[in-house]
Amino acid sequence: MRMVLSAKCIKGSSTEIFCNLLNWRVCPPLISVWRRVSKRYFCIWLSISSSRCFSLSLSLSLSFSVPKFLAVHPTMDISKIAFLAFIALSGLCGLANATYKVGVGRADITGPPVEINFMGYANIKQVGRGIHTRVFARAFVVEDEKGNRVAFVSADAGMMGYGLKREVIKRLQARYGNLYHTDNVAISGTHTHGAPGGFLMHLLYDISILGFVPQTFEVMAQGLYLCIKRATDNLVDGRVFLSKTTVLNVNINRSPSSYLRNPEEERAQYEHDTDKTLTQLRFVDVENNLLGAFNWYAVHATSMNNTNRLVTSDNVGYAALLLEKEYNPNKMPGKGKFVGAFCSSNLGDVSPNIMGPKCSISGNECDLLTSRCPAGEGDCFASGPGKDMVESTQILGQRLADAALGLLNEQSQESTAREVTGDVRFIHQFVDMPNYNGTAYNPLSRKIDKIRGCQPAMGYSFAAGTTDGPGAFSFAQGTTTDNPMWNFVRDFIATPTQEDIKCHEPKPILLATGRATFPYEWQPKIVSDQLLKIGDVIIAAVPCEFTTMAGRRLRNQIRAAASAAGGLDTEVIIAGLTNIYTSYTVTPEEYQAQRYEAASTIFGPHTHSIYMDVFERLTKALMRNETVEPGPSPPYMNDVMLSLNTGVLFDGHPINTDFGYVKTQPNKEYGINDTVKVTYISGNPRNNLFTEKTYFTVERKINEDRWKVAYTDASWETKMIWHRTNTILGFSELEIYWNISPQTLPGVYRIRHSGEYKYILGGKYPYEGLSHSFTVNED
Repeated sequence: MRMVLSAKCIKGSSTEIFCNLLNWRVCPPLISVWRRVSKRYFCIWLSISSSRCFSLSLSLSLSFSVPKFLAVHPTMDISKIAFLAFIALSGLCGLANATYKVGVGRADITGPPVEINFMGYANIKQVGRGIHTRVFARAFVVEDEKGNRVAFVSADAGMMGYGLKREVIKRLQARYGNLYHTDNVAISGTHTHGAPGGFLMHLLYDISILGFVPQTFEVMAQGLYLCIKRATDNLVDGRVFLSKTTVLNVNINRSPSSYLRNPEEERAQYEHDTDKTLTQLRFVDVENNLLGAFNWYAVHATSMNNTNRLVTSDNVGYAALLLEKEYNPNKMPGKGKFVGAFCSSNLGDVSPNIMGPKCSISGNECDLLTSRCPAGEGDCFASGPGKDMVESTQILGQRLADAALGLLNEQSQESTAREVTGDVRFIHQFVDMPNYNGTAYNPLSRKIDKIRGCQPAMGYSFAAGTTDGPGAFSFAQGTTTDNPMWNFVRDFIATPTQEDIKCHEPKPILLATGRATFPYEWQPKIVSDQLLKIGDVIIAAVPCEFTTMAGRRLRNQIRAAASAAGGLDTEVIIAGLTNIYTSYTVTPEEYQAQRYEAASTIFGPHTHSIYMDVFERLTKALMRNETVEPGPSPPYMNDVMLSLNTGVLFDGHPINTDFGYVKTQPNKEYGINDTVKVTYISGNPRNNLFTEKTYFTVERKINEDRWKVAYTDASWETKMIWHRTNTILGFSELEIYWNISPQTLPGVYRIRHSGEYKYILGGKYPYEGLSHSFTVNED
């Protein structure tokens, strides 16, 4: 150990002493901290940075009011000063927090891209026909010095089902024992409405998918498990930073009349009727190398509307692709060490279609309360900022990615990162919502009321849909009266009791899902409530879509409870659509308006009050390190699933062709912004999902012997569209489109398609097709 001290005395009342401790070598590496301690007479800045070879450099700066004797004797014995410096250093080391272990991972969860309905719009006509972008699950794992660990996953999926989470935990425990369990793993959906469904195991959510789809469930379960496994395998000593920024022109409130029902004095506390804050957790190793960034922002992933037939991760998924492309240069989408995610938050009443709702035929404004248009003026549809839904997705994804990149750029004015320190904790409880009883403050009556949950039920306005995706028949948002004809239809399925009807008032019940049991449970009754704590950051994992004000109240409640129980000022992040899906949660005031979100608040008018009560209790227990009862587990229903989806029977091809035959060859030359199209005779893409692989590659010629993959089916610039050309004979074709972007390198290209066909007598066999080469010219 060698110490070099230098002192400089300034005439007057102050002096600065710099102490540099060089070549302090330790093994294993020491923790890396940055702490500033301010006192009345001195400030100490301590920076310990560790290199790969464990060589540490420490600098200590003391600035204080100079005692009179030191001013008189500027050549004071430096050893005394050094001694005082080490005393101060020792105190600081006692205050320092241990480094976390952090890891990130990603995995492909793209389900069957054709012949399976998408989850989100509940539109039975929205059947998959191909891929625009693959969908991924992205995970981070954080462990503190005591071995307390949490795992969080953001999946490009409509939402999360508990059957999936239970299967993921089962696979994790088969590998890691009890390291991972229900309490410390949270799995959240981004809420894309453009991915295959059939994985939720509750009839209402799978009915438009024509039931359970085992292929979707399996690829998602394995991908969710794999991304956590990869994050675990990638664990290194590291640090976590939190930062926030405001992002405008990405979202609007799609139910503003409901929002206005909230108290005026409460609304006055906020500038906007949606949350505009993007919150980011940044993960780095001890050398400050960027590992990943997870961003939470409140917006529906519905830039792609219900006419879309191609698998897509939508606006937030495109933002993730852009973010990962920035830090994984020269890597294909879904590849590379850096993991960037955009996660769902309190997005219940938040739309990305920022141009607002208009009547689709006349272009006139829709009715504010009902979101209806006069006869002959079309449906009430909201649109985004682009010329079509694809461009709108691109524009909004770019805005989100730019905001996240601004936070990651330490030289940017947007960079406001602060380090997260403190221990890791977690708490989880299952809650039987219909049987919940408690008390809560009623903002309408301004009194303490008894609260209770109701049996799950959907209201009339649920069938009206939203301005992101209008519903069917003559249903309108804001409906508070019932209809004898629809009540007859409802009662044929399941009849609500008079207690149910009274419990849900003023919601008129269209579907008494809590009373429906055939062929199995229609909607969950037991929900998953969970908190993950990393230092002073608390992630509230909620099992539904909280509206803007519902989320704001919950954040405030958790923050206040944490302060009261632990004296800690916390940053609260709401992670929506997590662990199990139970539709929406609105405030009690918004419930009275009975727009779509309120009609889909399935446990009645006290739903939000119950969550406030539960999460307050869980927060206090978390801060006090207390345990809670696990609560009743959701029922196991894997063995009762039904499906009307048929498998692939067989594939065939026309005479004089074969699988992989190129029916439509590309042109010889293309320019920037042109679109290349190639058509192949193909098998059914459901025969092989090519998980972690690709159905096709766009390849660029390097030399006579080498071609390099430039784009895959996960790339934004490409699309894959599948057609069944003869159902009886099993003929089908696959069209591949490549839009040549301005960033494309000029050169010679070709397109390769890989697939599998199913033989009529059994078995699946691979095939491949290769197009002619073609030239891409510069402008």
